[in-house]
Amino acid sequence: MFIFAQIFKNVMARRRSNKKEEETLVDIVEARDNAKDYFGKNQKMILGIALAVALLVGAFVVYKFLIKEPQEKQAMEAMYWAEYQFARDSFAIALENPGRDMEGFLDIIDNYGGTSAANLSKYYAGVSYLNLGKYDAAVDYLESFSPKGTVTPIMKFGALGDAYSELNEFDKALSSYKKASGSGSNDLLTPYYLQKYGMLQERQGNSAEALSAYNQIKEKYPLSTEGTLVDKYISRVQ
Repeated sequence: MFIFAQIFKNVMARRRSNKKEEETLVDIVEARDNAKDYFGKNQKMILGIALAVALLVGAFVVYKFLIKEPQEKQAMEAMYWAEYQFARDSFAIALENPGRDMEGFLDIIDNYGGTSAANLSKYYAGVSYLNLGKYDAAVDYLESFSPKGTVTPIMKFGALGDAYSELNEFDKALSSYKKASGSGSNDLLTPYYLQKYGMLQERQGNSAEALSAYNQIKEKYPLSTEGTLVDKYISRVQ
């Protein structure tokens, strides 16, 4: 009896397995037929989407390799002479006519929009105008500059602080100096703008804020130029 029961059990198990396989096969066939039916009804839409994706990918490849990269290279080459004049403190020349029929920073900004060279030229233009005493123009170009990394944000906000100070917009100057000194830790630039921030706070009568800035210099940057002189500033506001 046990053997017959076991045989019956095995037969029933096989039947259940075969039934599941048949049901699975039916599901697969139905899914395939449904997919064919869906594609048949929506063929134009599906092909249209596929074509749109292909066109987008193609446009990206063309823009990146045939337009942007050559334009970026051309812009960087154009910027060489403008940077050369900037380094010589020939700021007006660097802005508009650096020589050798090359474009100045203003032309690079206008002619190579979207490139790294055009973005960096905004910083150069801002600092050039700052040195030329055209502080509103300096602010405009510096504000439009998009810094990257840890050093260029310090440079941007530090220069903005200088421009706003010259315009007697001291609240904006303080905000900019604070951003400059808080954008990263640089042994050369950070204590320099901390000192500017402290001195302007001191001028505005905010001794506690000034002392806090001077103490940061003393604690974090004691070997910097500002760190070797900071004790006299601390003594003055205590």
